[in-house]
Amino acid sequence: MYAVIQTGGKQYRVAVGDQLNIEKLAVSVGDEIALDKVLMVSDGETLSIGKPLLENATVKATVIGEGRGDKVHIFKMRRRKHYRRSQGHRQSYTMVRIDTIQA
Repeated sequence: MYAVIQTGGKQYRVAVGDQLNIEKLAVSVGDEIALDKVLMVSDGETLSIGKPLLENATVKATVIGEGRGDKVHIFKMRRRKHYRRSQGHRQSYTMVRIDTIQA
């Protein structure tokens, strides 16, 4: 059984037991969260697709950590103009483990 959920402006294909990094949420480690923006659920035989979301479908997950991703380097330059700008960015994320999928 798997589902497609939407959180943080991105879509993820999840199954029970998966661990994934999603956009940072204002929750603490150990909390249980309900992801209710479910786009699709499949149990192997039947496929349910929402228009755009499925009603009464939730995915329960447990927060197992927080972190920051790899650094992305931004470098701008105009040749022969002595213009150079350098900047870096590290995106924060929340690591969750999928517990149940309810359709």
